[in-house]
Amino acid sequence: MSGSGLYRLREAPIDEATLIEKARAGDAGALEALVRQHMGDVYALALRILGNRDLAEDATQNTMVNALRGLARFRGDASFRTWILRIAANTAKSLGRRRTRRNEVGLTQAETVASDEPDPATTATIRAEAARVTRLLDRLPPKQRMAVQLRANQGLSYAEIGTILDCSEGAARVNYHLGIKRLRELTS
Repeated sequence: MSGSGLYRLREAPIDEATLIEKARAGDAGALEALVRQHMGDVYALALRILGNRDLAEDATQNTMVNALRGLARFRGDASFRTWILRIAANTAKSLGRRRTRRNEVGLTQAETVASDEPDPATTATIRAEAARVTRLLDRLPPKQRMAVQLRANQGLSYAEIGTILDCSEGAARVNYHLGIKRLRELTS
């Protein structure tokens, strides 16, 4: 039976530190695994910052290229995920500054509504609520908005948020809580 191909041994997942080490040594498979592992988070962050799918795709591609080129500079002080999200935030902000006009899009464009959604009224309600949340978030100062989004959408710790926002962990915590407080005030 072992020759029948019915039973295949799965390779044990490689830990991130090993992937980074192999990628630094030029292993194309390790580079691909790192990209695959973090591409979704990088794109989601870029989309939240830029509010435009095409620009977010450009920022994601630029982030991955920059991160892989700069892999030798990754010191491991923070997690690789935090490091690459920091690069993504900087890349997206830089790309956003280069744009002469900002196109606003709602969260509904960032999320896919299930194709089997039976009730158009429910879909309309979800889209309206997502647009309302986007408008409220846009009223927050940039650091508060980023702290809220990184904590709520990415599940990052305050230390990771601080690294991405280039501030202390305490400042990240304060920005998050002030952002939440301001959102509550705006909704009441």
